[in-house]
Amino acid sequence: MRNILFVTLASAVLAAVPLAASAADSVVGRWKTIDSETGKPKSIVEITQAANGTLSGHIVELLNPSKPNPVCDKCSDDRKNKPITGMEIIRGMKASGGGKYAGGTILKPDEGKVYKSKMELVEGGKKLEVSGCIAFICKSQTWLRQ
Repeated sequence: MRNILFVTLASAVLAAVPLAASAADSVVGRWKTIDSETGKPKSIVEITQAANGTLSGHIVELLNPSKPNPVCDKCSDDRKNKPITGMEIIRGMKASGGGKYAGGTILKPDEGKVYKSKMELVEGGKKLEVSGCIAFICKSQTWLRQ
């Protein structure tokens, strides 16, 4: 009986190891965004994966907003005048291999601009380099896994 229990526990631990490794290889989860201009934390974004493999990201919390319950008054699409908390800012992102993601867009709510976006996991999945470009003008940030 003791041997069966030991084997069962050992199997469960070994089965969990690949799951932990794959979590570090995926952008799915919560990320603290860091403002590239001030270096201060700005929000918490939760990235999820749909059944078709595309990724989306929603702002789940604003950190120190300039006013309570801000809306995206500068947005020009379906997000115009919607609350920023809960807003989908990453759309249509897809894995492109090796911890890299592309093909999607990212919204910068304080500007109301939508950028073509790329993301790359760095430092073993602890950080996410996020860039967005309109034509040849690009901006980037490093987000921290929560």
